[in-house]
Amino acid sequence: MTRIPLVDLAAAHAEVAEEVEAGFKRIIAGTAFIGGPEVAAFEREYAAFSGLPHCVGVANGTDALELAFRAVGVGPGTEVILPANTFIATAEAVARTGAEVVLVDCDPRTYLIDVEAALTAITPRTRAIVPVHLYGQLAPVEQLRAGIGGRDIVVVEDAAQSQGATRHGLGSGVDGIAATSFYPGKNLGAYGDAGAVTTDSEEWATTVRTLGSHGGLRKYHHDLVGVNSRLDGLQAVVLRAKLARLASWNERRRAAAARYDELLTGLGEVTRPVTLDGNLHVWHIYCVRVPNRDEVLTRLNAAGVGAAIHYPFPVHRTGAFASLGGSFPNAERVAPEILSLPIYPQITPDQQARVAEALAGALRP
Repeated sequence: MTRIPLVDLAAAHAEVAEEVEAGFKRIIAGTAFIGGPEVAAFEREYAAFSGLPHCVGVANGTDALELAFRAVGVGPGTEVILPANTFIATAEAVARTGAEVVLVDCDPRTYLIDVEAALTAITPRTRAIVPVHLYGQLAPVEQLRAGIGGRDIVVVEDAAQSQGATRHGLGSGVDGIAATSFYPGKNLGAYGDAGAVTTDSEEWATTVRTLGSHGGLRKYHHDLVGVNSRLDGLQAVVLRAKLARLASWNERRRAAAARYDELLTGLGEVTRPVTLDGNLHVWHIYCVRVPNRDEVLTRLNAAGVGAAIHYPFPVHRTGAFASLGGSFPNAERVAPEILSLPIYPQITPDQQARVAEALAGALRP
């Protein structure tokens, strides 16, 4: 029986193959490999898609986070608050600026940042709070901003999993700054590493662009100590082709998530995902919780279902950040139970029925 992948990148490519081939020929003919017209066009288009005036393409999502942090003043002597339940890149980007990582727990129902815990963790050294928009839905950013009040603290949104998602009609980066990743498996994925920073601040956008180009916007003029983190033209071609389809692809993901909700209704051992009121979810990941997760995962994979785990360890339980210590009961409780089921725009009802059937079988003693 044909294996059902976690993400079907080949099916996505089939929908854009002709445009990508033509775009690659344009890049090669014009030799605009770094930056150039395709990158500029993508930045305009993704900014418009995001409802923001500024988008700066960079080399990857981790760089996007780091450059966004640096642009808003995160660095040595400052603290950044983020959830323990996230991919390590969120914490890694903070550490790379020289700032201190401050972890807080996640909400037990949505696994997004616990807003009250984040606000309680604020100190005079806090420069930023990072609401990670996990699995395809936005964290309650407006609650964080209300709790911050007039304090000099910036909300830096980790939007790597939420391209096209909105909360109360607004996307990521509104009244602030957001970083995203275009890693191949994302809703908007490149054919390699790529990322971007979006913001409504011209000052922050200019700083990000300057930092990502060796600290200068003119050749051999280096105003800041920067890095080499730029989006290349070939990736921009891919991203432009996929961006034109992203809204419809996200709709297909929503339909697939609704189908899973129906298929899994009778499985009492499965905790289905919860969508916050006011959120338009884009279902980067369909994450459930199950008992005996590792055994269930092994059985699913043996049955040809490409399920996976996002994420097996909270940040403080990784070797890199074990020194942070702390206790985050919700994150620690869900980590051994969370399980990601296959979801992508091209998944079929028959494939999803097979996934549900395999999951029911894997849960049986």
